[in-house]
Amino acid sequence: MTPTISRAEHAGQEVSPDSMGEADVVGAASPPTQRVVKVLELLSRRATERLSLARIVREAGLSRATAHAVLTQLTADGWAVRDDDGCYGIGLRLLTVARRAEAAFPLRRTAVPHLRALSEQAGVPVFLAERAGDSIVVTEVVGQPSAGWIRPGRRLPLAPPVCREFVAWATESVQRAWLARADPAHRDRLAHVLAEIRTRGYSVERLVDDSTPMLEVLAGLRDSPITAALRAQLGSVITELITIDYLPDELGPENAVVTLSAPIRDRDGAVVAAVVSCPDTRLSARALSELGAATVVAADLVTAGASAGV
Repeated sequence: MTPTISRAEHAGQEVSPDSMGEADVVGAASPPTQRVVKVLELLSRRATERLSLARIVREAGLSRATAHAVLTQLTADGWAVRDDDGCYGIGLRLLTVARRAEAAFPLRRTAVPHLRALSEQAGVPVFLAERAGDSIVVTEVVGQPSAGWIRPGRRLPLAPPVCREFVAWATESVQRAWLARADPAHRDRLAHVLAEIRTRGYSVERLVDDSTPMLEVLAGLRDSPITAALRAQLGSVITELITIDYLPDELGPENAVVTLSAPIRDRDGAVVAAVVSCPDTRLSARALSELGAATVVAADLVTAGASAGV
């Protein structure tokens, strides 16, 4: 199935709710529903503020008449409130739904404070990656990662050579099955890397020097509506540009590091998520080790908090 792509997406731009105007809403499956959602999203992003009708019209990209009609109904139903100055904010009904939804994702609720603390301590963006079947999903992001693919909702396959921290502590049979899916040229190295990850406690994503711009272009092409055969070929090219992790004798005065990932475990010890720090720069061996250790501490705190039901 070929996805529908907007003009902005076709041009390689990231599309956000803020960038969608009323003309975009017309093409939606249910334009009235989309308009209501846009207003609710805006109110939730400005939860501590009171927004004038003019500001909502401007930021939601709706006509004044449409925004007024939506807000009137939301206010009547308790999803929004209107103060004496005619400004709007989130209502108690929306807060109630938000709290119920938060309770459905206890790991994220536990992780967010530790993600923020790690980001502030290390001065780098941090995100939470959770396992969902045979995929890994980015669910919480703190800071502004330089890599465009790091955003909430982004899904990655649990396939070699990436997501190694989810496999390093698995049973031997699981590891063998995962390695069997890897490029034969990479299997020996991946086996050594998995052992090293278990020893130091985190994985490192590194790139061949000067390959980042090319990888970004190739990744963008791979995510575009192309044939499965071409997507597979692009995946092979991307794999060739990746140097898988660092082994101890490969660290030098400066080391190109995109991300470092440490595992979060459930009560049975299975890796269900990871804390991922995103320096995306060159680090000395000492700085790499220190950031890796800090990432492990954050992941262990999330594991402990989740196990305790905090």
